[in-house]
This record gives sequence, C-alpha cells and structure tokens, in this order.
Amino acid sequence: MPGLADQPLGRLLGFVAAPDPAPGGGSSAAVAAALSAALLGMAASLEAAREAAEVDADLAERAHQLRAEALELADRDLSSYAPVLEAQRLPAGDPARADALAAALTEASQTPLAIAENAAEVAELAASVTAVCKPAIRGDALAGVLFAEAATTAAASLVEVNLAGSGGLDLARARDARRRAQEAREAALATLPRRS
Repeated sequence: MPGLADQPLGRLLGFVAAPDPAPGGGSSAAVAAALSAALLGMAASLEAAREAAEVDADLAERAHQLRAEALELADRDLSSYAPVLEAQRLPAGDPARADALAAALTEASQTPLAIAENAAEVAELAASVTAVCKPAIRGDALAGVLFAEAATTAAASLVEVNLAGSGGLDLARARDARRRAQEAREAALATLPRRS
C-alpha cells in the first residue's frame, strides 16, 4: 500500500474503519498531528507576512518539518504493533512468551511516543502563534493547537496502554508530552475574547 499521505481522504478513512489492526489509533493520531502542523504552517506563514509580525518566518518551515515527520510516523505505526501480535500467538505455557511480549510492547511504544512528542511541539508552537496573531488567523491557529493536543493525548494513551504497570522513562516522556500539549491548549484558549 502507498503511504497514508498518498491516499485520498475517503480511502484513508475506509482503511481506518476496516476490521484490521492497522491503521489504528497511532496512525490516526499521527495524521491528526500532521493536520495540526499544516494549520500551524498556514497561520505562521500568514502572520509572518504582516509588517508588524511577531512570528518568526522560520516557524512555518519548522511546521513543515513537523508535518513531514508526523506523516512518516503514521506510516511507521502501520507495522509497529505486529511484533506484539506475534508474541501474543506464542503458547501460553511458553517460558519465553512473557519476555517476548514485554519487549514487543516496549518496542511498539516507540512510534506512539514519537507521535506524542511531535504533536506536543506542534501544540506549543501553534499556541505561541495563537497568542500573537491577528483575530482573522487566530481561529486556524487555535484549531491547530486543539488537534495537536488531541493527537498528543491519543498517542500518549497508547504508550500508557502498552507499558501499563511498567513505569520507566518512556512512560514519563509520554506523560510529559501530554502535559505540554494540555498547557498549550489552556494558553491558546485563554486568548479567546471573553464576554463581560
């Protein structure tokens, strides 16, 4: 199958809805992160073009890099869970099963962890644009923050499911990404006008 980025939207949604393990939550979170990075890129480009812009022109390029990375992660996630399924097929009495499953779950967590960290950075950058952009762009930048926060939360939750009870640095990194994205969301929402 060609990469997920090369699929028409309707076909991509059909792949996700099909009764197959992939693409699943990880690839979907990565696609959402890519979409949020695209919104960030648009908002940053528009804001940087203004005469009195407070957004660095390099921000749109970083958004492009994050979008490309998220799409690569979406494709990588398609096969990241296969070793877990293979380990689960080992006989219940096989003495190697528990270690094989633990190792496979740890490895399967690497891609969703990378997705969570990618999306958290997008959320933070989009929140910084939301804070300074003109009102005509603010809604798009804010949408980028909200999509990125959702993508971060989804991907971090996959890490938590895979590593349930094991603790460790990867779990801490996933939770930190979620915290960063939530803080970005709160900061971005604070820019909305309030009625008195």
